[in-house]
Amino acid sequence: MSTILTTPTYEASLAFAQYMDEQDPLRHFRERYHFPQHQGHNSLYFCGNSLGLQPTSVQQYIAQELEQWRTHGVEGHFRGEHPWMHYHQYLQSQTAHIAGAQEHEVVVMNTLTVNLHLLLVSFYRPTRERFKIIMEAGAFPSDQYAVESQVKWHGFDPEAAIVEVAPRSGEQTLRLEDILNTIQEHGPSTALVLFGGVNYFTGQFFDVAAITQAGHRVGAYVGFDLAHAAGNVLLQLHDWNADFATWCSYKYLNAGPGGPSGVFIHERHAYNADLPRFAGWWGHNAQSRFLMRKGFVPMPGAAGWQLSNAPILIFAAHRASLDLFAEATMPALRRKSEQLTGYLEFLLERLNQQGRHFKIITPPQPEARGCQLSILTDAQGRRLFDYLTAHGVICDWREYNLPDNATPGCGVIRLAPTPMYNSFQDVWEVARLLEDFQ
Repeated sequence: MSTILTTPTYEASLAFAQYMDEQDPLRHFRERYHFPQHQGHNSLYFCGNSLGLQPTSVQQYIAQELEQWRTHGVEGHFRGEHPWMHYHQYLQSQTAHIAGAQEHEVVVMNTLTVNLHLLLVSFYRPTRERFKIIMEAGAFPSDQYAVESQVKWHGFDPEAAIVEVAPRSGEQTLRLEDILNTIQEHGPSTALVLFGGVNYFTGQFFDVAAITQAGHRVGAYVGFDLAHAAGNVLLQLHDWNADFATWCSYKYLNAGPGGPSGVFIHERHAYNADLPRFAGWWGHNAQSRFLMRKGFVPMPGAAGWQLSNAPILIFAAHRASLDLFAEATMPALRRKSEQLTGYLEFLLERLNQQGRHFKIITPPQPEARGCQLSILTDAQGRRLFDYLTAHGVICDWREYNLPDNATPGCGVIRLAPTPMYNSFQDVWEVARLLEDFQ
């Protein structure tokens, strides 16, 4: 697939945005998604970081499995185009492409926080000497709760066992040097380094490779929650040598509300049958599964962490979306993403030069962010968000409750120009609405 037009400079005109859309080799993918309607037109949907749009093919994919069920009943596990017995395999190559992994290192199963707990069973093995978990301050609450409960489960005090890395005073994002220094400082007592890939609030994309190397140097396992990274940024989990990762599929991966979770387990662990885990029938070796014998023998690879058979209708929706990613390819999507996000940043900065005050707290470097830009607002922020909503923009509002917040009522508006279905004209129209806000 050809690359998106590279332009040395942006222009703040509708004609320029339309020209960029005409040159976009991915522009036809937009037609393969359903957009919520606003006054008879497609809404300006910038909320793929919360829930992605529905692919038009989802209905067909689910209907195929309903037909399979109607026609074959229980024999649908073994008959038809996609027998249910092996359904996780039909998602494997596409998932490996998303994660930058070998196929045997990935599996789709359960949901995100369930998988995080299952992975912590295997990779958080605290001792009296090594019991700490290093993570980002302000991680998504579900991760905070999971880590806190795991630490307590093992009999440790979260105040002593959980080490959070926070931004410096007056800053919104983390410095890599502070992350690495914290790992080095607590190294002898650290059992696990657990970070997000992209921070949900600021949109910062962390240096996964550097964090992994630092954690391994001090003898710790290193894992990642990639909820805001999978389908958003280029991942190379195998080459980066991460021990494990997990992510959801309902954000950038467009698998629908409550969509299934992906798991990565590096092959050096995935084939280790002695690694502790919680076991279930579906993770047992497929060759002997139906012998119904005692004694768990895991399937090779990440599939050996499965517990239960797949929820087929949900997996079918996910397969519909993953097939689109395989067709578009992550490198091409990432190239367009950098252009789209760069264009939104350009237009916001232009408005600031005209006297507006849109403070972007997402890193300005393309390699340090995904497609989300987080805009810190003043006390009029909620009114601005409501104005955008009234004009057909679907985006996201987050309260700003950090300790150094000196402006009551302010918050963050998260705008995510998603390359699979957003256009340059979408970006231009959002900027025009921001310009007209009074």
